[in-house]
Amino acid sequence: MNKKTLILVLTITAFIAGYFYFALSKPLFNFSPKQSSQQETKGLVNEALAAKFDYLSKHGNSSCSGTFRDSIASMPDNARLQGSCCSPMSMHRYGEQVEGLKKYQNIPEIPPDPYDIEAKLAKKLMADYDSIQLSAEEQKAYDYAMQGDGMFMVA
Repeated sequence: MNKKTLILVLTITAFIAGYFYFALSKPLFNFSPKQSSQQETKGLVNEALAAKFDYLSKHGNSSCSGTFRDSIASMPDNARLQGSCCSPMSMHRYGEQVEGLKKYQNIPEIPPDPYDIEAKLAKKLMADYDSIQLSAEEQKAYDYAMQGDGMFMVA
């Protein structure tokens, strides 16, 4: 092989090696037993949810009293109703509820977290609650839903 051909082959090889080294965002072959990016993200989400649960379950400001209900109207709109009003929170149920509410994320009246609600939204929902007239069938469905854990009870 002549000198020019050898230099050409080495140059092309260097460009190819440089491409794989610098241009690819992750290694071509990964033999380490690391978790996938999706598993890592899920772990971070679970940690964030657990941290929020811990905060809300220990620092809640809501109660089932009529006094608390009446105080909502005078709260600043950016205040938050946090925690469970009537019973201790359950991490398992909290996770299920937050996950279940994701399918309604396009409805602005449904909060993404049932234990962390803006006072502005609570005021609107309370006004709606007081003005809605349900049919007999709707009332039956509502009564059935309220037999659950009570997380959405307003009255």
